[in-house]
Amino acid sequence: MVPTVFAWECSWLNDILFSESLCEQGRNFCNKIWNAFRLVKGWEVSESLAQPQENQKTIAWMEATIRTAAAEINDLYSKYRLNEALMAVFKLFTDEFSGWYLEMIKPAYQAPIDKETLAATLTIFEQLMKLIHPFMPFITEELYQNISERKDGESIMVDTLILDAPSKADADLIAQYEEAKQIISGVRAVRNSKNISPREPLTLEVVADDNITKCPDMGAIIKKMATLSDIQYVQTKSDGTSAFLIGTTEYAVQLGNLIDTEAEIQKMEAELKHLEGFLIGVQKKLSNERFVANAPAQVVELERKKQSDAETKIAALKESIAKLK
Repeated sequence: MVPTVFAWECSWLNDILFSESLCEQGRNFCNKIWNAFRLVKGWEVSESLAQPQENQKTIAWMEATIRTAAAEINDLYSKYRLNEALMAVFKLFTDEFSGWYLEMIKPAYQAPIDKETLAATLTIFEQLMKLIHPFMPFITEELYQNISERKDGESIMVDTLILDAPSKADADLIAQYEEAKQIISGVRAVRNSKNISPREPLTLEVVADDNITKCPDMGAIIKKMATLSDIQYVQTKSDGTSAFLIGTTEYAVQLGNLIDTEAEIQKMEAELKHLEGFLIGVQKKLSNERFVANAPAQVVELERKKQSDAETKIAALKESIAKLK
């Protein structure tokens, strides 16, 4: 059943040749679902432990994400776009639930979890099983029966999934978490590029101000997910930092003695050369009066945005290189 379902992604309403890779896709997805369930069920529960505020907010975000995804999936069903509905469910479970939600709410190593967070997580897991069930009926039925005690005859096949329509508040919360995820990914990218251990606590500098890290709940989540010891707010970033931009806000990771300074300068100078070449190309296009006069307004605006972004990144790189020298 699973390989057939995953074939929808490759070709809709066409004959598909057998491929072991399609079987592997289905098997890997089954393993991810099963392992996520084992992880949640393996947590030790503390009856006396208070639920952290950041867990409450993350649960609300995951619930908003499910409502939004369910509305999208229902719309795809109505248009018979089953391949896209499958991929929406797949990404919801693998990216949002397994990749982010479980990591955000899971307790520290060998530490217990509070009962409210665990109960909410099992409810969310059941909702996800109901969304996946039309594509993968067997594993979802098995897990449905194990999530909680069921009466004789109860089955996921005849159970219902009743969700509210996504709201403006849901969209705002999802946008807030998307920005937080970009910050976390930015710090992780710095770690990867500098070969810094994921367990090494780092300090993140926020140049000027932002509305995400200053929120106590979001700040706690970002610290946990990015393994930060501190978040500092500065007017100019410190020497020996590696910076990245999220929108118009600049963030910098303090590196100290964790990197090879000479190698880092060479890498940034190479990136600077590439960006300067890119900027010259954009400036030539914008200096062409015929292009500006005849191209659609949105195309011209996009080129101007490319110019602005490149100039901002070039200025940040030059500043970083100067500080390292």
